[in-house]
Amino acid sequence: MLDENGIGLARSYWVQMVRPLLNLELPSVPRIAARIGSGSDVLGLDDEMSRDHDWGLRLQLLVPSTARSRVQDVLTQHLPAEFAGHPTRLRFTGQESPSLTVEVDTLDSLIESRLGFDPRVGGSALDWLSLTGQAVLEFTSGEVFEDSEGQLTGLRSVLSWYPEDVWRYVVASAWQRVDQELPIMGRAGERGDDLGSRIVAARLVDVAVHLGFLVCRRWAPYSKWRGTVFARLPLPSQVIGHLANVLDAPTWPERGQHVLRAVELLAEQQARGGLPTVAPVCTPFWDRPFLHLNPALVPAIDDSISDPAVRALPIGLGSIEQRSDNVDLLVHAARRRAAVGAASNGTALPDERPTIAEALPCTRCGAAPAHAI
Repeated sequence: MLDENGIGLARSYWVQMVRPLLNLELPSVPRIAARIGSGSDVLGLDDEMSRDHDWGLRLQLLVPSTARSRVQDVLTQHLPAEFAGHPTRLRFTGQESPSLTVEVDTLDSLIESRLGFDPRVGGSALDWLSLTGQAVLEFTSGEVFEDSEGQLTGLRSVLSWYPEDVWRYVVASAWQRVDQELPIMGRAGERGDDLGSRIVAARLVDVAVHLGFLVCRRWAPYSKWRGTVFARLPLPSQVIGHLANVLDAPTWPERGQHVLRAVELLAEQQARGGLPTVAPVCTPFWDRPFLHLNPALVPAIDDSISDPAVRALPIGLGSIEQRSDNVDLLVHAARRRAAVGAASNGTALPDERPTIAEALPCTRCGAAPAHAI
């Protein structure tokens, strides 16, 4: 009996049908076979509902560019209409007619379209900042069925996490975002704007969840699965409880207390991971009944960065996911790279990096510097 989750089905399809066919028809063509790319099954999260579209006998077959058309022709001519009761051709989202569920491509082409640069041959800080967690997980999750030359396996290893100093930079940027929002949540609530306070609270929860992935050195999937995977991180169970309570709390003081408890736990995890932190994490915001981030925290992380190229990046901008949640941007490698490059190479921002004091929110109102009036 076949394993009916997507990965198990792909494995069976490869072992029992596609691999024997290629061994017979094209035995000398080098190949990589895997189930990677898009799809809930790649993350191991597919269920019964997942089967209504783009689910089934999906495989990625990566071959040399000179052999791509030959491999495609062999599969088209010889694969049967069904395997184990599942169609070998599907009409994928956006397609007018069915196509093979085996995607034939080259590794270089897949890297270019999904990542925009090849991390196996190096990459600048901007290259790494252009990546989303989902884009990386489409290579590092799933399962590799055959990779005799180790090319995909090597890529997955390189993509296991950010370079050290880039990691420190994005963590510092996450804390910067916490600081920019935290006092505003209380201020809006204190003025009677409960909806505004809740909107800021939700933004803080989103930032805290992303920070949780960062301090655990895990790539975050896109929003549909972020909470599910967040619950599996090696964090104290109280973190989820506090973040849920931020969203549920009926008053702004209660929201503030739950945010405080959550970020304290995240800071403890950060320290366990070897990154600088400070205590207390949050301090009173002037003489108002709100909290803001300890002003020493972001500089402490920033000072631990040794790479001059990373230290030169504008403080607080962070990765593309920290700059935008626009789906049409985040799913497109070239757009992501253009956005990060434009924001960091001086064409859209001053060449000179602002000081930490200049980049921090206004100490009077908590607003970003451009709005500190």
